[in-house]
Amino acid sequence: AAPLEPIALLAARLLVARVFFLSGMTKWDGLSIVGTTYDLFEWEYFADFSLPSWAFEIIVPLASAAEIVLPVMLAFGLLGRYAALGLLGMAVVIQLFVYPGAWWNPHAWWIVVLALLVIRGPGAWSLDRLIFGRA
Repeated sequence: AAPLEPIALLAARLLVARVFFLSGMTKWDGLSIVGTTYDLFEWEYFADFSLPSWAFEIIVPLASAAEIVLPVMLAFGLLGRYAALGLLGMAVVIQLFVYPGAWWNPHAWWIVVLALLVIRGPGAWSLDRLIFGRA
């Protein structure tokens, strides 16, 4: 591995984790999901898909929790490839279904960085390396 690889992979993890974590924080008020989060998913994110209301009772809590848990895991490099894969899935859904006309925006960067982390792993400076002896 290149000598600067641990630094580069740590930076990649922290940069993309920050984006998702900060977004996730806007959806929570303590341990409760902010009521407007349901409206955001139903009337902005998935307005074109006519999903039944009950679907949002499942989607919103899962996505909101994932936006907090997965970035924390990624930042620490704990099950880093899986955390990156989960966020990659979210980024692809955002790109394809929520904002399909806006490809050359930050979503493209998130997808590339997350794909890199899925392929390379979280790097030497990660809990994966400390706990499992591999990154």
